[in-house]
Amino acid sequence: MIDLYQQLFRNSVRLFVLCILLQATACEKFNKDASARALPASGKGSSELATSSHPNIILVLGDDIGYEIPAYTGGQSYQTPNLDHMAQQGMQFTQCYGLPMCTPSRFEVLTGKYNNRNYSDYSWGHMDVSQRTIANMLHDAGYATCIAGKWQLDGGDNSIHTFGFDTYSVSIPFKQKKFHDDELDLYKNPKIYQKGNYLPAADMQGKYGEDVNRNFLFRFIDSMKNTPTPFFAMWTPNLCHAPFQPTPDDPEFASFDPSQPTSDGDTVYFPSMVKYFDKEMGMLMNKLQNAGIESNTIVLCIIGDNGTDGRIVSRYNNSSFRGGKGKTADKGIHLPMIAYGPAKIMGGKVNNNLVDFTDILPTLADIADIPAPANFGILDGVSFAPQLFGQFYTARTSCFGYYDVNRNGPDDIPPSIFSFDVTYKEYKDSASYRMYNHQTDPAEKKVIKPKNMTKAQHKKDSTLKAVINYYLQ
Repeated sequence: MIDLYQQLFRNSVRLFVLCILLQATACEKFNKDASARALPASGKGSSELATSSHPNIILVLGDDIGYEIPAYTGGQSYQTPNLDHMAQQGMQFTQCYGLPMCTPSRFEVLTGKYNNRNYSDYSWGHMDVSQRTIANMLHDAGYATCIAGKWQLDGGDNSIHTFGFDTYSVSIPFKQKKFHDDELDLYKNPKIYQKGNYLPAADMQGKYGEDVNRNFLFRFIDSMKNTPTPFFAMWTPNLCHAPFQPTPDDPEFASFDPSQPTSDGDTVYFPSMVKYFDKEMGMLMNKLQNAGIESNTIVLCIIGDNGTDGRIVSRYNNSSFRGGKGKTADKGIHLPMIAYGPAKIMGGKVNNNLVDFTDILPTLADIADIPAPANFGILDGVSFAPQLFGQFYTARTSCFGYYDVNRNGPDDIPPSIFSFDVTYKEYKDSASYRMYNHQTDPAEKKVIKPKNMTKAQHKKDSTLKAVINYYLQ
């Protein structure tokens, strides 16, 4: 009888080892197919990604700053020393993708879902209160939450709290009926909304909106530094969205009258706005150091929510580069992103794996050491947290895009539907498909016709069509 038990035990061990080997082989094949690169393992389990204590998390989401702008990515028109420092000390992502305009992109970031799941003809500038966000997730897990900067999701105080934020200082709290840049009141003499009301206009005379919102955020950080409660802060600067106006660091600021319309072609202050955004990132790093919480804080800085305004022409990698906001080609959706946390994140790393905006929510769940919420419905994101902490990972092999322009309400323009990997991009039109090599043809001018495809391209064509059909189910 003892021999029988021993034999059963040995067989169980063999079966267990075989399962492990099969799983490892499958993972290895998947990673080879995806050209994934495994970072060295840290020895921590998945529940220990962020250390045993829940870290503070700051999510920065800039506005209209494309991949060509920062110096560290190859930009040559602007000095961005603080962003460059964050990239050098943290982990920079070279293949991060969103959507061509702000509201659709922000939907993806906040909800972890593609737009076909949560965006409709009436969604521009309005998020339905049935949605749940990163802030809901972290608030429910015991985090104190704050947002400072651009809102543009409608609903004012009610929506901001419904979406999980305890406190806020924002611009554009309600859906706009007009979209002229000069009427946004973002910068000098700003309209700032706190505690369900706009701050008195008299108090905002001569003030700069970025300063008001940033100071609010920094006061929130100070209020949390001596408490045991972790915090989540979402900082959404309006920089560098139009109107292009002087910053407080420009001598023209004191006499500038923001009530006077600016010319659509007047972009002279855009470099100053980039410089001010970069300055604010430096102020954030200093704030974390001075508050003594840098070692337990992770900053995920998405420098832009979509491509740069098309009126802006910059130098990028020794070539002239016009901003691609509103376009589904690379220049409209390829965004610079940095993960920064000197005591936690693997520093000095360049990450070439695909990341998309839906990945932010599950990544922050892992960082906070909490499960992705089961009551949020279908989530499309893939956590890249293991990549931040030196753990084994399987890289995302493709991204999906569902972009509906309709910024002025329902229209007859069908949404742009596409999928892509690091090399190829597939569009689904009403009754057909078209594929590009967006690595060699980033402007997407040369359709790869089926009759000219290589065997490998035919295989890729089929794979990317399958990705589209999967997400449209």
